[in-house]
Amino acid sequence: MIRGLVLFLLLVMFVAVGCTASSSGSGDLEIEDVWGRSSPTVAQNGAFYMTLTNGSGEDEQLLSAESDACGTVELHEMYMKENDVMGMRPIPGGVVSIPKGETVELKVGGMHVMCIDKQGAFEVGDSIPITLHFSGTGAIEVTAEIRDSEMEGMDMEDGG
Repeated sequence: MIRGLVLFLLLVMFVAVGCTASSSGSGDLEIEDVWGRSSPTVAQNGAFYMTLTNGSGEDEQLLSAESDACGTVELHEMYMKENDVMGMRPIPGGVVSIPKGETVELKVGGMHVMCIDKQGAFEVGDSIPITLHFSGTGAIEVTAEIRDSEMEGMDMEDGG
């Protein structure tokens, strides 16, 4: 009986320690405002955006991501091609660096989590689970809120 109680308490302790990795308290990695744009089923790809704040004392890296809503998930960035044409490509080096004490924004027109071969429509109000894999923190599951693609990126203070 005591052995079972000790094992149970150890399990609870390990679960509690594991849960602190994604908490929003200081000294941790914070992942906020995770969202994606709405898009119909016929659109083969989609993208997810978020803000990553590294409040820990160590540099961190987003190594990869995965979601059942996507056939493949890659870390991408927008860049300027010749003749002032925007292009998109996998992030050079394949990782998003998040230096200690800094915030990195994955945003429209910049770095983002690319969903290739979407498995269905992304409709406003949908919640899409995504697992993010970090070099130090490990795997963290987040949920992307699907928002109206026509409203995102508008500056509401200027009236649109």
